[in-house]
Amino acid sequence: MKKYAILLLALTIFSCSPNPETFIPHINGYWEIDEVTLHDGSIKDYNYNDTIDYFEINDSLTGFRKKMKPNFLGTYETSKDAETMQLIIENDSLNVYYKTPFATWKETILLASTSQLKIINQNKDVYLYKRYQPLDLEGINKN
Repeated sequence: MKKYAILLLALTIFSCSPNPETFIPHINGYWEIDEVTLHDGSIKDYNYNDTIDYFEINDSLTGFRKKMKPNFLGTYETSKDAETMQLIIENDSLNVYYKTPFATWKETILLASTSQLKIINQNKDVYLYKRYQPLDLEGINKN
């Protein structure tokens, strides 16, 4: 019986989800959608994105998300529109509450690392982002 208790304890410890606080330092920056897994299980790949998302979070866990359009000069075109956001840890999850003049909604960050960001929305669609890498046009011209 003691063996089963130890096994159950080990499974409980190793099956715990990561601490959502560890995601916060990785959110800031430029992200592009890599794929979306829709709530019905179908997957939509994004081979090309003409816009990327820019996230900026400050120390008070508030900030904004903006759509940016990279150009060939290495800069970005954007509008003045932004979605204000607040991060809140609830029930071992990192939730993002968005607000615009037109709507409010919530998404949950499932993963945030130096290279990936995974977010699920209220429709149960999962967005997998990859860190945006600008085109290296100088490297192309050298060949």
